Amino acid sequence: MNTASVTDTIELIKCGVKFDPPALVLCYKQSGQIRRRSMPLRNFNKNTGIDHMIEDLNSNPRHSKFVRLLSVAQLQRLLTIIKDKLGGLSLEASIARNNAMDTLSPEENLNKVDPETLQRKKLIMDGSFEKRRKRPGDPGYQYNVEVDFENGVIETSGWDSDNSESDF
Repeated sequence: MNTASVTDTIELIKCGVKFDPPALVLCYKQSGQIRRRSMPLRNFNKNTGIDHMIEDLNSNPRHSKFVRLLSVAQLQRLLTIIKDKLGGLSLEASIARNNAMDTLSPEENLNKVDPETLQRKKLIMDGSFEKRRKRPGDPGYQYNVEVDFENGVIETSGWDSDNSESDF
């Protein structure tokens, strides 16, 4: 066993997709050499679940160390592009669809989206939360901050009216 290859760090340079046959393509730098790795997505079709394919790639001993270089959001985006292309969408339409999936809108009803879109939106929200999160030791961190919202309009709702308590 070559111990140098085990201890070398892998630096991801770029990633992409191949449509026929479906594959993820990664360019990376290891030991000062630029290498290219193509990971075929066997049995991948327009009906395959993205999360299932990510699990398969992460559990594959040949590909896992390379797949872990990608963020989950980027891996989902690449696999969605391949899935859209297999479903008949053009590359431009798929990229536009992915860009729309990667934006958050407060008016969007996430109860009505498909599970893959919901998962991507949640990843974006988690990333946004982590960027803004303040931890002990961070500059500007304060423990137990209380804020009053007295200037706002108080809305009443029918479900919490006082008349309903007499029913008990």
